[in-house]
Amino acid sequence: MLNSADTPLRAALRHVALFANLSDAELDLVAARVREKRIERGAFFFHQGEPAENFHILKSGQVRIFQTTPEGTQVLMHFIQSGQMFGAIAAFGVKEYPASAQGDEPSSAWVWNANTMRELVAEIPALALNALEHTAQIIQQLQERVRELQTERVERRVARALLRLARQSGKRIAEGVLIDHPLSRQDLAEMTGTNLYSVSRILSAWEKQGLVSSGRERIILCVPHKLVILAEDLVPPPNK
Repeated sequence: MLNSADTPLRAALRHVALFANLSDAELDLVAARVREKRIERGAFFFHQGEPAENFHILKSGQVRIFQTTPEGTQVLMHFIQSGQMFGAIAAFGVKEYPASAQGDEPSSAWVWNANTMRELVAEIPALALNALEHTAQIIQQLQERVRELQTERVERRVARALLRLARQSGKRIAEGVLIDHPLSRQDLAEMTGTNLYSVSRILSAWEKQGLVSSGRERIILCVPHKLVILAEDLVPPPNK
């Protein structure tokens, strides 16, 4: 529950899983040790393989998290929206960032040093329990993504990815649900472990059926419930 005296930072902390159910006094301890970092579009908060030194909560803008394989292929993991945390492994003792965080637009983040986070965990026991729960959720999500990549048809993976993005940043408009951040077909290909040709073929087929509308880095889910049917594999995909 929001407190009328909350600062923007304390209000944001209340919605971050790591700080769930902390008292006002405990949130103030966390807020007192923050600093802010700003980057321009295309700049990085951190690179894959760099020492994991900072934990972040996005204050404004949008950030993409991606990994680069040894062969140089870029794999888009997910997008970070305002109020979401990233680089959290810095708080859990992991030595290097396993992925890169790049701004899709000018962005700013609240930042805590890894050593500071470990001190806060020692001072606020509830943080340790929250961290364990968050780690378990991340493991479950990763297992689900691996299962999708190994066992599901491309059409189903694309439908699931669009629905995930709509839940994260969907905006209701007259035509349906707009994924309210730039999203290219190449981005979608990277998120679903396929290629640009396959994603373009699927989206083109869905556009003809009126399921989606797409333009330059813009996708609208015109009939979201039909994408749910595809994502749950309740009927054969239309472009079989």
